[in-house]
Amino acid sequence: PSSFALAGARSFTMSFAVACPAPPRVRVSRGRGVAQRTTGRRLVSAAVAGPDTDPRPAVVVLPGLGNETSDYTAFALELEQRGFSVTVAEVRRPDWLRNAAGLVDVNYWKGTLEPRPTVDWYLGRIGDAIVIAKQKSGSDKVRLVAHSAGGWMARVYLSDFGCAEVCHFVSLGSPLKSVPSDVPGVVDQTRGILSFVEANCDLPVVLNEKGVRVTCLAGKWLEGSAEFEMASPQNFLIGQGYKQVCGYSDVWGDGITPVAAAHLEGADNIILNGAFHTPVGSSDARPWYGTPEILDQWVEVLR
Repeated sequence: PSSFALAGARSFTMSFAVACPAPPRVRVSRGRGVAQRTTGRRLVSAAVAGPDTDPRPAVVVLPGLGNETSDYTAFALELEQRGFSVTVAEVRRPDWLRNAAGLVDVNYWKGTLEPRPTVDWYLGRIGDAIVIAKQKSGSDKVRLVAHSAGGWMARVYLSDFGCAEVCHFVSLGSPLKSVPSDVPGVVDQTRGILSFVEANCDLPVVLNEKGVRVTCLAGKWLEGSAEFEMASPQNFLIGQGYKQVCGYSDVWGDGITPVAAAHLEGADNIILNGAFHTPVGSSDARPWYGTPEILDQWVEVLR
């Protein structure tokens, strides 16, 4: 999600997830590894079309809502050590205040807000990072690795600016589906942006036809709950966050994004057991998508 209001609304859920390690009785995913993988048939053909000829494949990392470039330093280093040339898009935390511009748009209040021009500043950072990545690696095309809200903004970029410079789009815990409008207690905190993206941006099958593979990663870190229990309050509180994204609280997710909201039909959809949503607050006990033990389970899809 990208609206300024959403940053505040989800910060409580994020802060709670980061600050409160799960007690023994909390329902978390204890296992590690790929829990499930569903591959679109068209994407299979794209994946086996031929070997990658780039000596150092170019990767552009796109920060998530509220994050900044420095949050991904360790992640970028891990990718570099695995043979990739990595560029992280230049984003500072105060930059997200630019999204407040959407508040003056009448569509914000009507719940029909479109991504542009509110996030044009971020789309510009994607373009800048692609130029730098191509120059640094010598590659003609890059792989976009987009975290959280960076995922749907990458979809906007690919639809509005084209796919000529991108060969692969990978989302990490990104909310990629519209928020249900018929569930009591659910308010679309993106004010219509995700509905617009779902209705107007290219689906994986279309991107694949344009030469772009699509891989969507979802973390199965903590199961939400619709009922409050003193023994596991975190499941209830995190579940309320899940409900605002997908309409249900008793589902699995990465602490912020439910599994179902992070996958797209026709994409190479992967569920990672034990993967936490964000690098901020991650640890060996709570690894995120870029922590080595989780990264090694999916990094080969980038090649």
